[in-house]
Amino acid sequence: MGWLGPEEWSALMLSLRVSFWATVVSLPFGVFVAYALARWRFPGRPILNGLVHLPLILPPVVTGYLLLMTFGTQGPVGSLLAQVGIVFAFRWTGAALAAGIMAFPLMVRAIRLSIEAVDPKLEQAGATLGAPRPLVFLTVTLPMILPGIIAGGILGFAKAMGEFGATITFVSNIPGQTQTLPSAVYAFLQVPGGEPAALRLVIVSIVVAMGALLLSEVVGRRAAARVAGT
Repeated sequence: MGWLGPEEWSALMLSLRVSFWATVVSLPFGVFVAYALARWRFPGRPILNGLVHLPLILPPVVTGYLLLMTFGTQGPVGSLLAQVGIVFAFRWTGAALAAGIMAFPLMVRAIRLSIEAVDPKLEQAGATLGAPRPLVFLTVTLPMILPGIIAGGILGFAKAMGEFGATITFVSNIPGQTQTLPSAVYAFLQVPGGEPAALRLVIVSIVVAMGALLLSEVVGRRAAARVAGT
């Protein structure tokens, strides 16, 4: 990566950092929501399903604006968090929050499909033996849906790496602080002579995205083979 300049390298490293934390933090919530949508029947379930998938339907700029109104220092949640020193707006943590929300629907969908493929009778058998529901999930369900969790996590990471609209609206495009890979490409295209740097970052984006997809396939297959006992 010696052919990347300091600003380009900074954008790449920040994107990896943002995508990593966006995935790590949102993955447990993704598993929980996916399980709830796949297995539970409760009032408001269609509403929850709609809210989960809303970022896929709304323009990313709208999602970013809603985040700014909610988690900005003047927002209802952001003002409370600011009192204890937690600030998201115009910080890299805000970029991770925006990226995680945009990637969440894809993550949930992949995990939900994996859960729905598990025969509920297997879980019921564990429950009839006296095992509590959390233990049934950990010992029966979780190993069987592991490929879906891995695929969802990697897919979410790749989506977070490419997030632009919500991120730039919520945290702006500050070099070295909130300028992720897509934001850097946009910034380089706005200045004369910036096309070579933008092209280099585009190549890096393609390599990272393809690497994530290939890794998802390899790890998912290995996990599926392990679950099948082959």
